[in-house]
Amino acid sequence: MRIVAGERRGAKIAAPKGLATRPTSDRAREAAYNLIGPVAGAQVLDLFAGSGAMGLEALSRGARRCVFVESDRAACRVIEDNLARLRLAGAVVLGKDAFQALREERAAGRVYDLVLADPPYGAWSDLQAPLAEAIPPLLAPAGLLVVETSARVEPELPLHLVTSRRYGSARITLFSR
Repeated sequence: MRIVAGERRGAKIAAPKGLATRPTSDRAREAAYNLIGPVAGAQVLDLFAGSGAMGLEALSRGARRCVFVESDRAACRVIEDNLARLRLAGAVVLGKDAFQALREERAAGRVYDLVLADPPYGAWSDLQAPLAEAIPPLLAPAGLLVVETSARVEPELPLHLVTSRRYGSARITLFSR
């Protein structure tokens, strides 16, 4: 995998070993950011970060800050290694459950211009309702939520559906406030 665009374009990104993490493909990431548009100066929250590819891409494209949330310790180490190797500033890696992090971010009064959510494909049906409750308060007024699911799934959240597109086995869905 590589960074698709921005300051670190072409740089290699490591991914955690094994089958527990399914990194977003370069093609799907490029397509997602074409839909998202410019992220310069954005505050980004990358939930279920895995390899961190989506958040790393945001930082390369000029995002001011990215909070990576990942419960798997090995994946957190890979994100931290990628950040160090790419010398990307403005990042925080939280090794904790996504919902614990969402509660803490809300309690701290933080809002995000871009929230990236790429949960395990098989878990979406269980996660959709809790995410529908937890994410909207964290979105800035003009914020976007980007959800990656299996191509067979069409996420429904209490936000405005901007677009939903299939890329191979993945679906990228954008929501706004």
